[in-house]
Amino acid sequence: MAAPCPPPPPDPQFVLRGTQSPVHALHFCKGAQAQGRPLLFSGSQSGLVHVWSLQTRRAVTTLDGHGGQCVTWLQTLPQGHQLLSQGRDLKLCLWDLAEGRSAVVDSVCLESVGFCRSSILAGGQPRWTLAVPGKGSDEVQILEMPSKTSVCALKPKADAKLGMPMCLRLWQADCSSRPLLLAGYEDGSVVLWDVSEQKVCSRIACHEEPVMDLDFDSQKARGISGSAGKALAVWSLDGQQALQVRGTHELTNPGIAEVTIRPDRKILATAGWDHRIRVFHWRTMQPLAVLAFHSAAVQCVAFTADGLLAAGSKDQRISLWSLYPRA
Repeated sequence: MAAPCPPPPPDPQFVLRGTQSPVHALHFCKGAQAQGRPLLFSGSQSGLVHVWSLQTRRAVTTLDGHGGQCVTWLQTLPQGHQLLSQGRDLKLCLWDLAEGRSAVVDSVCLESVGFCRSSILAGGQPRWTLAVPGKGSDEVQILEMPSKTSVCALKPKADAKLGMPMCLRLWQADCSSRPLLLAGYEDGSVVLWDVSEQKVCSRIACHEEPVMDLDFDSQKARGISGSAGKALAVWSLDGQQALQVRGTHELTNPGIAEVTIRPDRKILATAGWDHRIRVFHWRTMQPLAVLAFHSAAVQCVAFTADGLLAAGSKDQRISLWSLYPRA
């Protein structure tokens, strides 16, 4: 007797239309609640940031601060009413969204025209740390914010031949106040930097193609990266700050634009150039779903704290999915 076929993947819970431009960045804001639900920020190729209410399923505000140049990264600060947006206009804008405002209150000029998205490390303190692609093609610049004071430039040794940084992830171990940076590079390597010492702690060759994105589970000391190639790489970090490749997962088609682990660390999602969203069990890397809704490359994925998944695509649509609800 033939084994029963797995159930077909679900349809999106709902779809947001109205960006009128390919969607390149998504971010849920935990602090900014609209009728009890988080707000969703989307960044588009046309340079606009749309702020969406999940209650009305409409854009409540549109922010225009990047001169028509693609918005590649969005992040809110812990207080919830300040938003960072990075654009291909070589500008990183800080927006004040408190009490209905929508003003750029500060900006950082970037010196790299690459695709590398920035990263922040921010607790509840007024000061926070920002990592941005640096002046040299292989550099990462670390700034103290909001003063914009340069802390250091992380530059690999000349013989390392890492190429450009492609993705950045600042983090801090629970038992330490020292900031660490995970960076994926053009040559396919993932590198762990000690920011204070300005030194490489560990480097692993994960991919044969440029690393397009990575995410890190600091509780499990385990991370995942996707590339322009056909594999996801899972790696871990030991107590001596040494990275080790734990395994790879072959994909049907090349190209992962973004990979993100759900906040409860149970599942993860990838944004595929092949128009697909793929969902995996994080501990086992068992494939759980392939969501084939979009008609062009999926360029970004994001989770809410309670598990709702959003995906943005070149087809100008944002799909929202309720998958494997949190227990």
